[in-house]
Amino acid sequence: MSYHQQLTIGLFGFGVVGEGLYKVLEKTPSLKATIKKVCIKNPEKKRNAPAELFTTDKNEILFDEEINVIVEVINESEAAFEIVSTAFKNGKAVVSASKKMIAEHLPEILQLQKETGLPFLCEAAACASIPVIRNLEEYYDNDLLHAIKGIINGSTNYILTKMFEDKLDFKQALLQAQQLGFAEADPTLDIDGWDALNKWCILLNHAYGIVASPQQIVFNGIQSIQLSDALVAKEKNYQIKLVAQAQKLQNGKVAAFVLPQFVKQEDHLAFVKNEYNGVVIESGFADKQFFYGKGAGSFPTASAVLSDISALRYDYKYEYKKLYHHVPGELTEDFYLKVYLSFDDWKYIPREKLEWIEEWHAEDDRKYLVGVLPFKELKNSTWWKENNTSLIVSPEPIIEDVEIRKLKKKSLELAGVI
Repeated sequence: MSYHQQLTIGLFGFGVVGEGLYKVLEKTPSLKATIKKVCIKNPEKKRNAPAELFTTDKNEILFDEEINVIVEVINESEAAFEIVSTAFKNGKAVVSASKKMIAEHLPEILQLQKETGLPFLCEAAACASIPVIRNLEEYYDNDLLHAIKGIINGSTNYILTKMFEDKLDFKQALLQAQQLGFAEADPTLDIDGWDALNKWCILLNHAYGIVASPQQIVFNGIQSIQLSDALVAKEKNYQIKLVAQAQKLQNGKVAAFVLPQFVKQEDHLAFVKNEYNGVVIESGFADKQFFYGKGAGSFPTASAVLSDISALRYDYKYEYKKLYHHVPGELTEDFYLKVYLSFDDWKYIPREKLEWIEEWHAEDDRKYLVGVLPFKELKNSTWWKENNTSLIVSPEPIIEDVEIRKLKKKSLELAGVI
C-alpha cells in the first residue's frame, strides 16, 4: 500500500464507534480514505447515513476486490475473529477495536500476520484515544522497560471517582454512570474487570512480547469495593483505582495483574478522574512518562481507528520487536503482594496464608487488615473474591522473593535466633 493509494474501507459495525468513524472520515478528505460499505445486523434501525451504504451480507465486503482495508468495530468476539481471518486470507489489511476478540485469539492473529505479511492495527482496542500501543512498539526496548501501569477502563474509573469524591455508595455511582452512558445496562464486563483484563493482554504483548490468554492473568474488578474502603483510603490519603500493572523483576521475569489499588495523591494515576484513562510507563533512561486521555466514547475511539487507517498509507505494521527480535518476557508467580483486605467476618479470611499482618481493625462491623500474601495464593484460590471480601493492593504492592528472604532473616537476627 503506497502513501498515495486510495484506501477503500469495508466497515463492520455502525454503533457508537462505527458512526463516529464515518463522521470523522467525512471531515478528513485529505486522508484519501472512503467507506464503500458497512455491514450491519439490523437493517430496520434508523441510521445517520445513506441507506445504500449498508448491507447485511458480510461477504459483499470481504470478497469485494476494490476494498483493501477492513475496519472491524463489533462486539461479538467469534464473529469478529471470523471477519479478521477471512479478511487476511483475501489480502486485506485490518484495523480492529475488538479487545475481547484480540485477547482471546492473539496467537491465531499473530500467525495470520506472519503468513500473509498484512498489517493488523488495533490502537483503539487498548485505551481509545491514547496512543499507547504505537509508543510501546516504537520507543521502548524490552530490556529497558521496567514497568507499565494504567487505568484502562473508563466506566470503573468514573464509579470510583464518584464513590471517592461524592461519597456515593457503589450502586448509586453505577446508576449515575449508566444514566450518563459511561456504563452499559449490563455493566458486568466493566465492573468485574473483564474489559481491563482483555486490554491488558494486548498491552502485555506490545510491552514485553508476552502472549498471554486472559485465563493466565490474575484479575478482579471493583464489584466488591465498599464505601467504607473509600473512607479508609481517604484516611490514609490514598485514592482507589482499578489498575492494570506489569513490572519486570530482578530475575528478568514479569509480574502482571489487574486489581483495585490504593494510589498515592502524588501518583500520576491519582489525576485520572471520571471516564478518563491514564498509563504510566517507566523505562531505564526516560524515567516515567504519562499518557492521558479519554478512554471511551464515539470520537475518542474513532480517532484511534482513524490514526491506524492513516498509518496504513505508509505500510505501517506492528513489528512485535519484543516477541520476534528479543527474548520475549515471561510471566511469573514468584513474588508477593502487600494488600488491604476488608470483610464482614474473620472466618472467611485464611490468616495462615498471609506472610505477615501489619495492621488490623476488628472493632467495627466492617473489619480490615493490611498484610502480605504470596501472589500464588491469589492465582490458586478465590476466597479473596467471595463472601463480600474486598481486596485492594497497596500503592507499591510488589515484593520480590529476595526481599522477603532478607526481611525474614533480619527478623530472626533481631530475635536472636541466628
